[in-house]
Amino acid sequence: MRKIVLVAAAAAGALTLAACSEGTEDAAEATVEEGMADAEANVEAMEEGAEEAVADAEEGMAEAGDAMEEEAAEAE
Repeated sequence: MRKIVLVAAAAAGALTLAACSEGTEDAAEATVEEGMADAEANVEAMEEGAEEAVADAEEGMAEAGDAMEEEAAEAE
């Protein structure tokens, strides 16, 4: 009789652990998905920032070129 009770208790414990690990697995999957979404949002923000930096650099180069042309014209 004791063996049956011990086996039943062990089986109940195993089922409890299995259910717990399934919940942990689901939580880990959700965490990974949230992390991927955050990473994707960060990449998009970096792309936008890079595009703005390139536009600013192009504008600055154009202004510098114009200033150099004016100085060259004045030097003549």
